[in-house]
Amino acid sequence: MRKSIWLTNFLIVVVVALAVALTVTVIVGCESDSGAQQQEEETPAPTQVATPEDGDGGDGQPAGDPVQIYERLRPSVVQIVTTGARGIFGATEGLGSGFMIDEEGNILTNYHVIANAARIQVTLADGTTAEAEVVGTDPGNDIALIRAGIPSDLIRPAPLGDSDAVVIGEPVLAIGNPFGLEGTVTQGIISGRDRTLSQTGQRPIRELLQTDAAINPGNSGGPLVNFEGEVIGINTAIENPTGENVFIGIGFAIPINTAQRFLPQLRAGERVTHPRLGIAGRTVTPGLAETLDLSVDRGVYVVEVDPGGAAAQAGVRGASGAVPSDPLAAPPGGDIIVRIDDTEVDTFEELAGYIESKNVGDTVTLHVVRDGEELTLQARLQEWELP
Repeated sequence: MRKSIWLTNFLIVVVVALAVALTVTVIVGCESDSGAQQQEEETPAPTQVATPEDGDGGDGQPAGDPVQIYERLRPSVVQIVTTGARGIFGATEGLGSGFMIDEEGNILTNYHVIANAARIQVTLADGTTAEAEVVGTDPGNDIALIRAGIPSDLIRPAPLGDSDAVVIGEPVLAIGNPFGLEGTVTQGIISGRDRTLSQTGQRPIRELLQTDAAINPGNSGGPLVNFEGEVIGINTAIENPTGENVFIGIGFAIPINTAQRFLPQLRAGERVTHPRLGIAGRTVTPGLAETLDLSVDRGVYVVEVDPGGAAAQAGVRGASGAVPSDPLAAPPGGDIIVRIDDTEVDTFEELAGYIESKNVGDTVTLHVVRDGEELTLQARLQEWELP
């Protein structure tokens, strides 16, 4: 009897559960169908299928999925092995990454990956190898364009994004060949923007993207990719105060917009040059203005002028007073650049950015404040001497 009652109760529970489940299924299905258009208009789902214009690459794969992004872009990324001139200890070898950008087999990478290479060989995701040659270079931005004899059916150009639209905190992937480990992908975020990478005796690289996606030797030249599957940067350097060549959480990538700006010159086989004013300066802050008793509280204070440089030939004066004991202070006596042409200058980065927008040989008008008076000087921009 107890068994029969138990069985009857059990069957009732099962029937009720099935009825509820069926009802829920029908209700949920109705809500999804009737609300689909409204949801798409108000809050697009991050995994919705997008067209190429939507930044999805046009292959029907959802944006925002690291697995799908990697699978889509992996065939675009190549491993680069270089061989240098043979010396008494044999030929030197280098390792890096790159990615295809067009149907002609052109590949973007870092200049330092292929610099002084006697032979360049690329390896595709499927193991196919091809010889490559240098097309154009931009040593000042550490960018190079190479072209490989890749079979047309294996060419997979990577979609290029807009690095100006990148925001701090957005997720990214780095794809490359660290330590020769082919096809490695790491994930992180954009942890900073507009960073400057100083190079001893060379032109600083500006406006870099900073990321905590792990990059290591061999990643150089590989793509930094957003979660729309678009290349937004070229991985180029790591920061490590210990001096060891390993990643500790801060890496830098050249914005893809920088590369795209100079692509016409690179495709034409040119070596890109960059203009130089020839000063070392500091942004004028209230503290600096007070310490040096400056007559203005904005602009760029000229600490040093490169002898023979464009600024020196224009008559710009650097600081000439005694070096202060405070390493954060600056010697007195320098000019203050407050405007260049018709553009006001508030920071050193603004001045450097304006100079970079010009060409070697252009003449700019510098408005400087000296001893409380504004002077107008003409400077003809010179070329950064690069290796």
